[in-house]
This record gives sequence, C-alpha cells and structure tokens, in this order.
Amino acid sequence: MSMAALMPENGNPMAFEMIVGLWVADQEKYAQYRAEMTPLLEAAGGRFRYDFEVARTLKCDEGHDVNRVFMIQFPDQAAKDAFFADPRYVEIRGRLFTAAVERTIRIAQYTT
Repeated sequence: MSMAALMPENGNPMAFEMIVGLWVADQEKYAQYRAEMTPLLEAAGGRFRYDFEVARTLKCDEGHDVNRVFMIQFPDQAAKDAFFADPRYVEIRGRLFTAAVERTIRIAQYTT
C-alpha cells in the first residue's frame, strides 16, 4: 500500500489503532508494566484511548476469557512498529508483561 493511500485529504498520516484483550493474572505486575511503559508510549506519540477492566466475558471467538480490554493509538503504523521494537520497551515487556499476562487477543487493528 502506498503512503498516499494512508493519507487523508489533509495530507496528514492516518493514526494506527489496535484493540486488545488480555487475561491479566497478576494485577500488581501488570500495573507496574503499565507505569513503566507509558512514558515510552507517550514519547513515541502513542496513547491509550480506552482502557477497561472486564468482569465477565460473554463471547470470544478464541474461546478464552479476558479481564482487560484497551484501545491503543499511534500516530501511524511506523510509530507503532518503532515503539514495540524499542529495546527499553522490550526489556520492560520481558520483565513484567510476560509474568503478568497469561493471554493476549488482538481483537482489531486499523488505520483511522
């Protein structure tokens, strides 16, 4: 896909968003993960647009319950890719996210 296809009429790149469901097994470690990764996310131009703690899963195509759902936004897909490849983020994820989260379900990803 060409970059022109990712630009609205005003010429600005389109934002990239993901909706993700998690099963968080260790709430304390997950809170620490979020606290440590959020400054990196914001420095990369990203943010959490929505964030929910879920009490009950009614339907999930993957057959797994989730207890956390969020929408994360980046200025564009390149910013998302750079953020997740950042060695500082990779270290935080390996130390905290992996220990805190049992399952991850990518519900959707798209440009807006």
